[in-house]
Amino acid sequence: MEKFPLTREGFDALEKELKNLKFTERPKVIAAISEARSHGDLSENAEYAAAKEKQSFTEGRIQELEVVLSRAQVIDPTANKGGVVRFGAVVLVMDADTEVESRYKIVGDYEADITVNKISLSSPLAKALIGKEVGDIAEYIAPMGKKSFEILDIIY
Repeated sequence: MEKFPLTREGFDALEKELKNLKFTERPKVIAAISEARSHGDLSENAEYAAAKEKQSFTEGRIQELEVVLSRAQVIDPTANKGGVVRFGAVVLVMDADTEVESRYKIVGDYEADITVNKISLSSPLAKALIGKEVGDIAEYIAPMGKKSFEILDIIY
């Protein structure tokens, strides 16, 4: 059975989302379906169709989160100290072409969010960074071509 690596923060966030879906969103959807049914003919009832669609999405997400959480492997990034990039590391890098500095945190697939610079362990950039040390160059192929980053700092 496949395990899903997560940080404690990621595990807690998914657990919070699951509780919200089960105890807040699910009852709202059930109420919306009940309300829409009271309006009569279901075949042309847009409110009913929308509520059923939301119910389908909500139940699917609940099932997905239950599987992920049951197979989660919570990893403590602070146990990985040693100057090498590993799961859970926050890596400060400088783009070799533009000299722009960026900071990325390497996390599990289910907690990745590029809008807050959390990149998936399975992403090309994370794969290029894993195992590297400060001063090393990490290279990978991006959609726009080859990218190179110098590792400036590793924080756990």
